[in-house]
Amino acid sequence: MSRLRGHRSAAVATLLAWAVVALSSAACRPPTETERRPERLPLSVAMSPGEMEGFARADEPRRFVFPDDHGPHPAFRTEWWYVTGNLTAVAPSAGSSAGRDFGYQLTVFRSALEPPGDEPRQEASDWRTDALYMGHLALTDIEAEEFLAFERFSRGAAGLAGAQAKPFRVWIEDWSLLEAAAPDDGIFPLLLVAADGEVGLELELVPEKPLVLQGDGGLSRKGASPGNASYYYSFTRLGTTGTVRVGERRWRVEGTSWLDREWSTSALEPGVVGWDWFALQLSDGRDLMVYRLRRDDGGTDPHSAGVLVEPDGDYEVVGASEFTLRETARWESPQSGAVYPAGWRLAIPAAEVDLVVEPRLAAQEHTGSVLYWEGAVTVDGTSAGVEVDGRGYVELTGYGGPGAASPPS
Repeated sequence: MSRLRGHRSAAVATLLAWAVVALSSAACRPPTETERRPERLPLSVAMSPGEMEGFARADEPRRFVFPDDHGPHPAFRTEWWYVTGNLTAVAPSAGSSAGRDFGYQLTVFRSALEPPGDEPRQEASDWRTDALYMGHLALTDIEAEEFLAFERFSRGAAGLAGAQAKPFRVWIEDWSLLEAAAPDDGIFPLLLVAADGEVGLELELVPEKPLVLQGDGGLSRKGASPGNASYYYSFTRLGTTGTVRVGERRWRVEGTSWLDREWSTSALEPGVVGWDWFALQLSDGRDLMVYRLRRDDGGTDPHSAGVLVEPDGDYEVVGASEFTLRETARWESPQSGAVYPAGWRLAIPAAEVDLVVEPRLAAQEHTGSVLYWEGAVTVDGTSAGVEVDGRGYVELTGYGGPGAASPPS
């Protein structure tokens, strides 16, 4: 599933609406195993606007209220809770040494089936729902050169999936993000628990920097059309501890994570074919997020943007004209045939940032309902005139399937 960062909301909403064929049409009975995942949706279809009438739009700045805004926003068509991170084993499992590196991703998306009504609906069944949920879980095992990815769909009914603010909990079956305590205005420490197949994660996340409001005080514009925006905030540096399981082997790990939180009723602007998204944590304490919206003519859409977060938590918005992104390598997927960038030079001259970004593993491609690449990366370069290194995550969409754009020459 593609991570739209506000501009991705149309993809999520259309994909989940497509899943209604399997789920909502059978609203009065439990789901079967064949309903777990629809066939892959072409990206050109997934990014279509879909039905937006009756839903709220992100059209002006608003005041954020916590803990309420950590929870669901049913007036908007789509929202997501998105966690990525890089971990290192500090205690070995049997037959393995400490120092083993992992990248991970857990995503939960909610998509409304219809706008909220003025009158309560007459519920005919415990299985009936007005929202569908989708989850992605992935683990990159650097030493083993393995990328393990899983996808789930479920309805927001009968306890199968849901979201709530007090106490904070977001879940899809047994994958969940939930607060470990009950603070008055927050969700931390945050527990992440998810397992599927050979992979299991049990992690605790604690913020090392305050919350960042993306864009214009939390209003992140993704296009010129009114309402093509999201409400968007991030925790860019979360200290992370816990355990990682691969098969029967377990490691105690520590590292750093990144949490993105967005809600929207939005659509891609005409001519935008995909996006390249970077979330980087540098050794000098700076954190950097930029996304480049790619146009079908190979250019960069002017609504591309980002944020640079200083070690003390102060931050500044980065506009499309303030950063440059140059591809340095490519990788062709043996599974899908898609050709992705596989190395970059990222610079923000005004902030004295000049970075080389490289994947920890080339093969970090999701081949589920929507084709995309998302994976752990390393960083080397300079920041404020000082040599730095770092780790992070990159997401790439629009490089495979119908309507895909090739990397620029």
